[in-house]
Amino acid sequence: MTPTEPLPLHHSWPLMDADERFDLGRLLDDPRGAGDTSSARPMETTPGLWACDLADNRLHWSREVFRLFGMDDTAVPARIATVSLYAEASRAAMERLRAHAIRHRRGFTLDVAIFPHDAAPLRWLRLIAAPVCDGGRVVRLHGCKSDVTHLYGR
Repeated sequence: MTPTEPLPLHHSWPLMDADERFDLGRLLDDPRGAGDTSSARPMETTPGLWACDLADNRLHWSREVFRLFGMDDTAVPARIATVSLYAEASRAAMERLRAHAIRHRRGFTLDVAIFPHDAAPLRWLRLIAAPVCDGGRVVRLHGCKSDVTHLYGR
């Protein structure tokens, strides 16, 4: 199963569909569903969770995301370095959908190919992202990443 190239923007979805994209419509144990990254506890204990603060592009990852990217979970992930691990077509598609999500306050789902930092073989990840808004302005993206390499036959 390989994605159609170039990957179209139809992977985008409205925020009101978040309940269908995430377990119970929430990513973190936050009653507002805002994916608050001020508490590291849910991020550390729930597999695949990630968040990116748009003010400074600071990344917050669960231990599982560090593993997926082949990185030590004591590292401080930098977005610019992490994005460089994406295969070129995946990086381009992800950046287009990310910009669209921020501009139009929409979520997106995309399978991406990455080359993990630890020199592991190519890995396919399912990236699910949703914006977090404050006063109608997107301040953060958050979501989950899971390994779907088995769907692509390594």
